[in-house]
Amino acid sequence: MMLKQIVDKLGLKPLSALSRLSAEITGGYVSDLLSDVMANAKAGDLWVTLQTHQNIVAVASLKEIAGIILIGGREPEKQTLTKADAENIPLLLTDLPAFEVVGKLYQMGISGRR
Repeated sequence: MMLKQIVDKLGLKPLSALSRLSAEITGGYVSDLLSDVMANAKAGDLWVTLQTHQNIVAVASLKEIAGIILIGGREPEKQTLTKADAENIPLLLTDLPAFEVVGKLYQMGISGRR
């Protein structure tokens, strides 16, 4: 499924790297621990987190993550937006809690991997 379809269906607000909304999403990962994401997320995943600092962009770039959903209406820091645009990593904002976002993604056919 393309990231743009997910953005539209969940009503996400794209904040950066708008040119990457055509990226193919191959799975999902939810975690707020950067070390966990580095160890377990896969390239093409859509990452769900409450973290808003710029290190999330570094991890997403390293792991070739297709996009990051920031939950609970948490606005990213200015440096995070700047870095996300520079690294071409889509940051997507929602007011929903992680539990609801992940449930909706699962209903859309996006699943985690072991």
